[in-house]
This record gives sequence, structure tokens and C-alpha cells, in this order.
Amino acid sequence: MNYQERITSDHTVMLGKPVIKGTRITVELILKKMGEGATTDDLLAMYGNLKKEDILAALNYAAEVISGEEMISSTK
Repeated sequence: MNYQERITSDHTVMLGKPVIKGTRITVELILKKMGEGATTDDLLAMYGNLKKEDILAALNYAAEVISGEEMISSTK
């Protein structure tokens, strides 16, 4: 899936955070809700204009961003 078809960033919308095109729903919000245990069905019910493909695009976007990150090891 090409997340660029569904994710956009515009400094005039949500301070430039990546959002689902045509909404103010941020990738961050989707990831946060899923991290709190929300399912795809929960998100679709909470946000009526969200589509399953939008959620998958948000996950793909996050994976791509993280793939370029460097792992920080903690020492204990």
C-alpha cells in the first residue's frame, strides 16, 4: 500500500502533523488509540469518515518513519 495516497502534511492543518487526507485525524492519534488497545473496528466506529485503508496507511507510514530511525540502547 502506498500511504502517500492517504496521508498528507500541511502546515495549515494540525500544525503540519501527518493526517489522513481530507480530515484532521492525525497518524499520531490513530497510533495512540491502537496502542491503548483500540481495534480497527473501534476506530472506524469512533471516526465515521475513517476507512480501513486509512488505518493501514497510518501503520505503513509509521513503519517507514521508524525504519529510518537509529535504535537507542539503554544501559541498566
